[in-house]
Amino acid sequence: MVDGYYTAIRQALVKAGFEYVGNAKGSHEKWQHAETGKLLLVPRNLKSRHTANAIAKDAGLGKLF
Repeated sequence: MVDGYYTAIRQALVKAGFEYVGNAKGSHEKWQHAETGKLLLVPRNLKSRHTANAIAKDAGLGKLF
């Protein structure tokens, strides 16, 4: 199965200090920054480069892909 951008964005979030909180509605996951409390929703079926870059931007990582 093709993973798309999910694995790459997950690794970038962990490296930036985000922690997995739990499942959200549907195929989404909640990720929260340990210090700032910023909450992100990440789809497990992340196929779009544009969505991956938007999540990275919201996390404060800038454009990754």
